[in-house]
Amino acid sequence: MVDNFGRAITYLRVSVTDRCDFRCVYCMAEDMTFLPKKDLLSIEELERLCDAFIEKGVRKLRLTGGEPLVRKGIMTLVESLGRHLRSGALEELTLTTNGSQLSKYAAELAAHGVKRINVSVDTLDDAKFRQITRWGELAKVKEGIRAAQAAGLAIKINAVALKGVNDAEIPEMIRWAHGEGMDLTLIETMPLGDIDGDRTDQYLPLSVVRANLMDQFTLEDIPYKTGGPARYVRIKETGGRLGFITPLTHNFCESCNRVRLTCTGTLFMCLGQEDAADLRAPLRASEGNDLLNAAIDEAISRKPKGHDFIIDRRHNKPAVARHMSVTGG
Repeated sequence: MVDNFGRAITYLRVSVTDRCDFRCVYCMAEDMTFLPKKDLLSIEELERLCDAFIEKGVRKLRLTGGEPLVRKGIMTLVESLGRHLRSGALEELTLTTNGSQLSKYAAELAAHGVKRINVSVDTLDDAKFRQITRWGELAKVKEGIRAAQAAGLAIKINAVALKGVNDAEIPEMIRWAHGEGMDLTLIETMPLGDIDGDRTDQYLPLSVVRANLMDQFTLEDIPYKTGGPARYVRIKETGGRLGFITPLTHNFCESCNRVRLTCTGTLFMCLGQEDAADLRAPLRASEGNDLLNAAIDEAISRKPKGHDFIIDRRHNKPAVARHMSVTGG
């Protein structure tokens, strides 16, 4: 699959549910209305869609949510997709999780071929963690991380940089992550969905964070890539890798290789645009994949050059109405 800008689409992110057991302040409102369960694709339908994309050249597949591990039957999907790893059709199957369910599922994920995962942790302060996630428990997440490491999974910590919330503890988080053998990636908050607040108050440019970090760390740019948009440095003092995902201060659209599929079968060609394609209708219209493949091809031809994310005092409303939990970031 190649879009009109010559970018090969080899990375599919699949949001298996919009539901989550956290209510992170930058992601969703506390009183969320989730999709009716009848609107969600079945596990079998999600598998068929993933199979179609893999046949069309997707080499990396990431399961997201909401929180993917709260989706009923999720391990059935992971096990089924694992066969593409064994055949060589898929290079990597991974997922992004809040870590709350890892103690339960880490060993099973590893058994089905998952090699690495991303875990979202925005603070190491228990009270602040509860404040950011509204419902989460840091101790439970750390327990899950230990279980994942024991199962042999490589872990990258994702942290959203939030002004006045966790900016002062980013150096501590770097030392913690690297001390535990984990990479850390910092992410700028993105204007997706109504969150019961003003994102201007949250937004922390990572250009500022990087400049501040250079006061106490030596940062060396490295060419390391994981298939996503992060740009990495190695920190001399810790020996670990630090990634920066900067959709606002330095967007990464020119090299975008990914599309996002929701749990209802809607394909978003860009995280920051509303244009989408309905794949559920062609999926259900026929047992064969001719209609589905045609719909995928047409959607890829509409993939835009880039997003329209802006956060400032004049643009403090969401750039798009849907919440991050719908498309999984």
